[in-house]
Amino acid sequence: MRYRRGRAGPLTGILGGSFNPAHAGHRRITLFAMLALGLDEVWWMVSPGNPLKPVEGMAPLAARVRSAKAMSRNAPIKVTAIERELGTRYTADTLQAVTRLFPKRRFVWLMGADNLAQFHKWKNWRQIAREMPIAVIARPGYDEDALASPAMAWLRRYRLSAGGLRNRGEWSAPALIELRFDPDPRSATKIRTEDPDWADRFDGPAPRDEVTHSLIHNPAIHHMVGGQNA
Repeated sequence: MRYRRGRAGPLTGILGGSFNPAHAGHRRITLFAMLALGLDEVWWMVSPGNPLKPVEGMAPLAARVRSAKAMSRNAPIKVTAIERELGTRYTADTLQAVTRLFPKRRFVWLMGADNLAQFHKWKNWRQIAREMPIAVIARPGYDEDALASPAMAWLRRYRLSAGGLRNRGEWSAPALIELRFDPDPRSATKIRTEDPDWADRFDGPAPRDEVTHSLIHNPAIHHMVGGQNA
């Protein structure tokens, strides 16, 4: 896929995840990626459910969206649960649908090194790489596994610097950009361990999706499917 800088719209990063809950680490890496890549904005794509993560311990979708909205306040970040409306189960299908729905935008998929380490297990992962450039953000303890992963062996030939992404008049996918900055030790797992009832603070009426503008209701348990996200 090729993007012509003079004819396309905003350069938009997509950070997918369960955001269970969203925390300051998500915000920090997002703002860092925006600066490094010259992004106009980032969408936090909150997954209704992740096939690679257990349902147990997963807070309701609406609570996770509200936590993401609170953490992204006053930043060029939009919180969306668009997979719920698209009905897509896997990230490859989601991103293909998103690029069709928003043809004037140029997208970059943002992921942590922990996801790159298992990227080869995602359904149609090469399709994701061909759909849009991928920026991988270093995470403590995962870099070695990511470098040794089968996906990295395939993506290595498409390496591109952050400056190269910003400055190309015409650019295409696959492209792999590796971003490094001071490690952030914060994690959703630690927050849940220290505060297992965190979701109670985000109870309330259905929040509104900041991309599709529809209300986000909690799906039934048997419908909790989503993309393979961070």
